[in-house]
Amino acid sequence: MRKKVLVLYYTQTGQLTEIANSFVAPFAEAGVSVEVVRAKPKSDFSFPWTSKRFFDAMPESVLAIPSLMEKIELKEAKYDLVVFAYQPWYLSLSIPANSILATDEVKKILKDTPVVTLIGARNMWLSSQEKLKKILKELGADLVGNIALVDRNQNSISAITILHWMVNGKKNKYLGVFPKPGISEEDIDNSKVFGKTVLEFLQKENFNGLQQQLVNQNAVDIKADYMIIENLAPRLFSIWAKIIIKRKNRAVWLVVFKYYLLFALFIIAPIVLTVNSILFRPFMGKTIEEKKKYYQGLK
Repeated sequence: MRKKVLVLYYTQTGQLTEIANSFVAPFAEAGVSVEVVRAKPKSDFSFPWTSKRFFDAMPESVLAIPSLMEKIELKEAKYDLVVFAYQPWYLSLSIPANSILATDEVKKILKDTPVVTLIGARNMWLSSQEKLKKILKELGADLVGNIALVDRNQNSISAITILHWMVNGKKNKYLGVFPKPGISEEDIDNSKVFGKTVLEFLQKENFNGLQQQLVNQNAVDIKADYMIIENLAPRLFSIWAKIIIKRKNRAVWLVVFKYYLLFALFIIAPIVLTVNSILFRPFMGKTIEEKKKYYQGLK
């Protein structure tokens, strides 16, 4: 019987469309029925973003407060595999991604269904994936694989280029000096390799060993520095989100948060990483490797 695959996602910039289409290309070539659905919030997030709107999305992202979605029309009542593609916002699921998972149509379709998550991130996705693992478990879905595509540039540089892209809407070299923002075209095209691997396991009707094969193909490369940041930052974001969400003068608090975030990103984070690399990392090799294996896995 012909296999049925659903690709479900939201994109603001169009980058995730490119990733999803590249990833599922081997499925279509093999004759698999592939249904690609771009979900859309009723009040969509415009692109490019204004600086104000960009920071205004933080509280609802971090606190997982869903927004209303346009009705998600699905052709099938059941699929052999669901590919859920998403982007993290503020180390959490983006508001649209979280909102998709809150709809009755998607809840129904995910129950008892194998799911592969496909991430398009600046560089940090561990915290958002941990939250997604819990949601999928609560929905009765079977997480069988994860692929994470990231911007490979250094943290501070990618922060500058992504802000340029988000606010100006131009995926070009900022000032003619900085690298292009986002995930490279080469990595997007290479996602076909991961799609082919998932296809092989789908055709075998057995996903055991899939994630290890994806890990072997570097589908989930994890950097120790980012693990350090993601162990600290989510708690701070949560504190900020809980404060801001209750304030009537929200706009003022968001301005304060904006400058806090920029200070933390360009001043505090480099100091923390330097201290860690000198005083702690040389003695924590085993612990770091154990954490990497955990995040590369699905538990």
